[in-house]
Order: sequence, then structure tokens, then C-alpha cells
Amino acid sequence: MPGQSVGVVQSQRAHFDQALTLRSGGVLPAYDLVYETYGTLNAAKSNAILVCHALSGHHHVAGHYADAPNNIGWWDNIIGPGRPLDTDRFFIVGLNNLGGCHGSTGPSSLNPATGKPWGADFPIVAVSDWVEAQARLADRLGIDCWAAVVGGSLGGMQAMRWTISQPERIRHAIIIASAPKLSAQNIAFNDVARQAILTDPDFHGGNYYEHNTRPMRGLRLARMLGHITYLSDDQMGEKFGRELRNGSFGFDFDVEFEVESYLRYQGDKFAGYFDANTYLLMTKALDYFDPARLDGGDLVKAMGRSHPDTGFLIASFTTDWRFTPARSREIVGALLANQRHVSYAEIDLNFGHDSFLMEDAHYHGVVDAYLRNIKL
Repeated sequence: MPGQSVGVVQSQRAHFDQALTLRSGGVLPAYDLVYETYGTLNAAKSNAILVCHALSGHHHVAGHYADAPNNIGWWDNIIGPGRPLDTDRFFIVGLNNLGGCHGSTGPSSLNPATGKPWGADFPIVAVSDWVEAQARLADRLGIDCWAAVVGGSLGGMQAMRWTISQPERIRHAIIIASAPKLSAQNIAFNDVARQAILTDPDFHGGNYYEHNTRPMRGLRLARMLGHITYLSDDQMGEKFGRELRNGSFGFDFDVEFEVESYLRYQGDKFAGYFDANTYLLMTKALDYFDPARLDGGDLVKAMGRSHPDTGFLIASFTTDWRFTPARSREIVGALLANQRHVSYAEIDLNFGHDSFLMEDAHYHGVVDAYLRNIKL
């Protein structure tokens, strides 16, 4: 692996007493954001990069914890000394978004009004709410303007929203495997996943914490469905084909094919650590994201709110059928119509939507080349 890992890291917590009014009309009277930083903020505070996580992501982006050496950050392969997000040059910030289940205020946190977990009472959050919360964290860290905001999938949507909502506070946006809004098919996938959770008898209307249970079956099914959409058909074929676990048909409904075993393992693992209410919130944020909606669907007009000097790197993957290259090219077209500085890469990688998480020399080389041209 080129470069080095950042090694041992620690998470930090920032508490905010200033109320946050959300797009849904809900209000968080106070909240916590859990985050991690890698590298050193320079004297001019001009070298900070915000990494935004996708649906199931969190603040632990790189490195490992002293007491958990196997708990490696979800994007460790791209962050560290000598890696594309070079911590010898940049100060990297990763956080767990509001509504999350990894320390930031979310449905499993205590509601100060009741002394019980928020549960179903936790308000719906939108990408624009996350950007506002991230901006407040930047204020706390003394960062007036990000050198770059980077993200894949739902993280890329946050980077895009930064350029529209906070154009003076972002110099570059790196938007990977993303889209200007979800297609009807993607919304449908999300709804099926949510229905698996909502109809689980252990869901209890979202207040399962009080019943000392969790909707494990629903969350497991939601993850299995999601995982299918993150992979490419070719990759699944190469990895599993039609291989049978025991070499012959069992003529029953137990696990027979290797792909079935893999999906059930992934579902069980995910259901063991993720919160179902958080899954519902994150998929709704995906569904609602549509920065051109208030402009009558005119993406050119929406992206025209970005700063004229902001630079963009848009990257897509040929085998990503959930966020196809055509969706990334929509963003590129809207930026070019506004005469923005934009680079576009369409990368041939065989991992479907999950390609943005993978280590690949060409893909990482594209990101590295772009970031090396950023003047601090």
C-alpha cells in the first residue's frame, strides 16, 4: 500500500448549546458531534479538508485506536503520509453526522426533554442540516474556509451542498460516485429497505430502545438489499458465480449458494452494530437531496450559486449502476454551463458503487494529482 497509515488516532467530541433548526422544521436544542482529525492545521488554517461520510459511515475515517488495532478507518487506504489525502500536507477532519449512531447526537441519544432515547421523536435531517452542523464545527476548529470538501456517494452530495450553501467557505469540492439527486429506482430501493425495518415486529414504532430489543431482522434485510446494489453484476459473478457451499442442491430453503452465505453474513454483521433509526434517517436524507428543486429542477441555476473560483473534481465508475457516470456528467454539465473550473474522471473499476472505497492506483492517482495542484 503506498504511503503510510496515520497510525493510532483518538476521537473527539464537540458539544453545541446553540439550537439547530432543521429543514424539516424540527429543532435540536443542543447536540454533540464526534469527530477525528489527522495531520496538523497550518498557521494560516488554509490546509483543512473535510471528509463527509456516506450512508453507513462515521467519523473514524483513518488509522486505528490504541485499544482496537483491527478497527481500521473506513477510508484508511487514501489518507495518511504520502497518500492522496496527504496528512503531511493537509489537516483532515472526519465526523459522524447528526442522526448517526457512532457518538454524534442521534435517535439513540437521550432526549433532554424526556430523559429517554429520542427514538421515533428524533427529527428528520437533511443534507443541508449536516452542512450547517459541519460549518459550526469548522468555526469551533478555527477553519474559515476548507481547502477541500471530499466525499463519495451521500458524502459527495454533502460536498456539492457545501458549494451551494456555503460557497465562500470551500475552495475545492471532490464529488465521487454521486448524483445531483436520486433516481426513482434508487428511491424505490431505499423504501423497500425502510419497509423491512418498519414492519419488523421488534421495531415498536422506532422506540425499541425502551423494549430492550432491536429490529435485527429488518435491518439485516435492509443491508442485504443495499449490499446487492453496491456491487456490480460482474464482480458478484467473479466472486461467487453459482458456486454451491456443499457442491450439490439441498432442495430446501437453507443457504446453498455462496452468494447467499455472503449476503447473510454482511447483513448479520451490519445489524450487530448499526442503529435502525439511523438507517431510516440516512436513507431519507438521500431521497430528499435535490439542490435544484427550489429552482424548478434547473441544476445549472443551482450550481450557479457556487463561488466562481471554486474548483471541482467529479469522479465516477463505469460499473456503478446505482450512481451511474451519466449522473456525474449531469453535475459536470451544470458546472461547465456556469464556466466553473471542473475536472472529470470516469474510472474503469469493477467494484460497482463500492469502487469509491477501494484502493486502486489509477483512481487514487486521479485524486492525488488533483489535490497536489491545490495551493495552500
